[in-house]
Amino acid sequence: MPTRRLPLILPLLALPSLIACGSEQVVPDRPLPAAAMSAVAKNPGVEREALARRVDRLFDAPETAETRAIVVLRDGRIIAERYAPGYHENTRFISWSMAKTVTGVLIGLLVADGRLQLDEPAPVPAWQRPGDPRGEITLRHLLQMRSGLRHTEAGDPIYESDEVRMLFLDGRDAMAAHAEAQPLEAEPGRKWEYSSATSVILSDIASRALTDSAEPAERRKAISDYLRSRLFEPLGMKSMAPEFDASGTLIGGSLMHATARDWAKFGEFLRNKGSVNGSQLVPPAWIEFLTTANPRNPGYGAQTWLNRPQPGEQDVPFPGAPRSAFSMNGHLGQFVLISPAQGLTVVRLGHTLDGNLQPVRRAMGRIASLFPRKAAN
Repeated sequence: MPTRRLPLILPLLALPSLIACGSEQVVPDRPLPAAAMSAVAKNPGVEREALARRVDRLFDAPETAETRAIVVLRDGRIIAERYAPGYHENTRFISWSMAKTVTGVLIGLLVADGRLQLDEPAPVPAWQRPGDPRGEITLRHLLQMRSGLRHTEAGDPIYESDEVRMLFLDGRDAMAAHAEAQPLEAEPGRKWEYSSATSVILSDIASRALTDSAEPAERRKAISDYLRSRLFEPLGMKSMAPEFDASGTLIGGSLMHATARDWAKFGEFLRNKGSVNGSQLVPPAWIEFLTTANPRNPGYGAQTWLNRPQPGEQDVPFPGAPRSAFSMNGHLGQFVLISPAQGLTVVRLGHTLDGNLQPVRRAMGRIASLFPRKAAN
């Protein structure tokens, strides 16, 4: 009798696993560690545990490793802040390419001062010789990564990439000269190509707008004083420490250091269209320019990324965040996600290989998705 029943019993035993294969299993939420809940404010404006769990995922899930800092602000108030062991609110974190957006604002200040013109030929002496086609490159082209210069970012082999050669090899002592010496590979304005070298050219232009001196110390001082007095001090970014090359050029494409809170302050400044504490540091139209899609890439503005698909792609970079959001992105997973429609700024800093960043962006988008959009004024 038991032998005859076995064929009938086995399918019944297998039924739960067969059902599970056809649908996603529901796994109960595990208890949150104390650090996860204590990292979230008492009244964050959304369900507190839900926010704590989504922040915790960035620290706990293997696919989002290694997160070192998270700061979430809503309407200018910190509602979540957490650090990995060994890091804290006074740790300075490297910007990598988040620095590009700071450089974009620096250029905006100089344009507002009348020292530079957006649609005039970029004032680079090496391009001003009669017949040099690079003389057609404008400041707008440079800001929107449409210069047409032969700059290869993240090339293969890596030591032949322009940003590696510029930062660490033959161009390291005079980075702007190295970047500006490259020939055109496309008509200015016709091709979008991401380039750290382009941001260093913008830094050099900023230095020339502020001082006629070629002395490295004078160039460093001119930019440092200008950034400190016009931007960093008004924003309260006391930790900000930019780096310069041997010629005194700001390394405006990749090397600035600041705490997570100060990166959040800069994100809030952008969210508020260049205003802080009622003071307009840069015209709102300049922030709109930085965050408006350029003619050759709908997913990129000017030294700033947009939450819209890149050419040939369907997905937005931060699923769950509005398409109106924009971001500062840096190598190895440095992100400041800004969503004016939600009054939201989310900072994530860490060390994640560039090919593995989509889970990080997705987790940040899930944080943003908790927050409703604000009613239009």
